Amino acid sequence: MNNTIKQLPEDERPYEKSLKYGVETLSNSELLSLILRNGTKGVNVKELSSSLIDSDNGLLSLTRISFEQLTKINGIGKVKAIQILAVVEIAKRISMSNFNNSVKFETPELISNYYMERLRHLEQEQMHVMFLDTKCKLIKDKLITSGTINQSLISPREIFVEALRCNCVNIVLIHNHPSGEPTPSREDRLITRRIQDAGALIGIELLDHIIIGNNCYVSFREEGML
Repeated sequence: MNNTIKQLPEDERPYEKSLKYGVETLSNSELLSLILRNGTKGVNVKELSSSLIDSDNGLLSLTRISFEQLTKINGIGKVKAIQILAVVEIAKRISMSNFNNSVKFETPELISNYYMERLRHLEQEQMHVMFLDTKCKLIKDKLITSGTINQSLISPREIFVEALRCNCVNIVLIHNHPSGEPTPSREDRLITRRIQDAGALIGIELLDHIIIGNNCYVSFREEGML
């Protein structure tokens, strides 16, 4: 077994291969090898990269691994762990950057696409609020709470103080279900009604509450719950 990349044939070395044929020809593990650059004693960087990528989920497995989990792997120190997490974060931001400032967030499908890659891999629930103008263009979004989503953690006051501050007209609630199943819970329904009622008092409409699952979503508006 080859223990170093230099012992591999030149056409099998990720860096040389990418120079000759282009990075698009590299496998997932070879791409990761370019980021990590070197392996550890007895394990070359290609083997180390392969061990990080789940055979069933491919690169998606990197979205579900934490800094602490990474640093427990032989050959992955703090620097390599941060490099891997940075690449994952870049991928998420690229996904969101496809939506420019002119996009009108008028449909649940468009909103769910905007948040899908950002939220569907998380192991904890997060609730975000989109603050929209009269044309449903995004003014800003804000993370309201992270962890178990319940009424005691959601402050209508915090949401609507921010809404008034940024002069928005409409809001949309978005949160994820780590189980991957987006069916609303009783608590989800209560939170939605509470925010909707609070907004009605000051003239800011809750347009929708969208729950993100694993490549799927539920829209309260589409389901007739708003």
